[in-house]
Amino acid sequence: MDFNRIKEKLNILADAAKYDVSCSSSGSNRKNKDNGLGDTGNGICHTYTEDGRCVSLLKILLTNHCIFDCAYCVTRKSNDIKRAAFKIQEVVDLTINFYRRNYIEGLFLSSGIFKSADYTMERLIAVAKKLREEENFNGYIHLKSIPGASDELMYEAGLYADRLSVNIEIPTISGLKLLAPDKKHEDFIKPMLKVKNEIIRYNEERKIIRSTAKYAPAGQSTQMIIGATGESDKDIMYSATHFYKNYNMKRVYYSGYVPISTDSRLPSLGSEVPMLRENRLYQTDWLLRFYGFSVNEILDTDHPNLEMDIDPKLMWALRNLNHFPVDINKAESRMLARIPGIGMGSVQKIINGRKFRNLSWDHLKKMGVALNRAKYFIICNSNDWERRDLDASKIKGMILQSQNGKFSKHYNNQLSLFN
Repeated sequence: MDFNRIKEKLNILADAAKYDVSCSSSGSNRKNKDNGLGDTGNGICHTYTEDGRCVSLLKILLTNHCIFDCAYCVTRKSNDIKRAAFKIQEVVDLTINFYRRNYIEGLFLSSGIFKSADYTMERLIAVAKKLREEENFNGYIHLKSIPGASDELMYEAGLYADRLSVNIEIPTISGLKLLAPDKKHEDFIKPMLKVKNEIIRYNEERKIIRSTAKYAPAGQSTQMIIGATGESDKDIMYSATHFYKNYNMKRVYYSGYVPISTDSRLPSLGSEVPMLRENRLYQTDWLLRFYGFSVNEILDTDHPNLEMDIDPKLMWALRNLNHFPVDINKAESRMLARIPGIGMGSVQKIINGRKFRNLSWDHLKKMGVALNRAKYFIICNSNDWERRDLDASKIKGMILQSQNGKFSKHYNNQLSLFN
């Protein structure tokens, strides 16, 4: 093995893979067997960057050669960059050697599309198959589903990978046509549907035959690029909801567009990456999945975009003050979860605690409730701190004045008005 050449390939193809953020390794339960190498049971040890991205996996492209010319992609065929391609055995060797040195807990493997979708998918599967069958590797493997790959290949991929993902890339069909006219929306949907159906079939068969081979035990995910086209947050969240509902996605990831092209259809070079917007979309996604909200409650025709200076739950609460104040000692769990500053963990503590006594501010503080936000929307077994003469703008100003988030430097509010 030519060490210098492998190192050069790794630098090129690891750098090209950094734009893909859908690398979560949660949800798999593959165990070590036959004295093999690694396992995914009871949680892989993750390392996270400051913005929450998982970096515990060897995250590389098989190649950055690509037959497509998508305007938003750094590996597009018209881009004048260094190109490289790993051999199948080289990726296997890198994964095993990094794993044995405890640098990684698994492999995240994607690729540019070269020759054809099926040819590319075959090579990705070959890497996973070698790791499982020849190296007896039981660690986490995340494979990218190549748009347009055949159903037979998608079935085989799920037998070796813990998670599969096909990136929808642009949230709307019109945006995809604008920036990637060579690609078809149906080619993205086809592998998603196959994986969904195979997971359902596996779950049904395993009820009868316990030895049924695992199929993508960590499910599938997708990713959308945010800010490359003019979609509103409402468009993005309706699209995400569609994928959760119709394709049983484990996660939808939102990736702020990083300007890499002078193309007039895209934000100019030097434009700021919309990290704060990305963060707000993740918060909204969480509200939809775990807090009982629907998209039309948070975003509508009059409010198609999220506010950047406050989180989406607070945004909803300030627009719906008629639902407040909420009596902590009487409200049902659904309404408790909608109070700004109260998470699902605190909701359960409140429900359990109030069985024995009426709760006061001190109790709520000990339960982890963020009272700097929640106190404007609740009543409890105390009259302290309660103020009912404030409108939405005053409440918003006072909350902003009291918090110091990592994105606070982005705000430019005249908070002195609320002193």
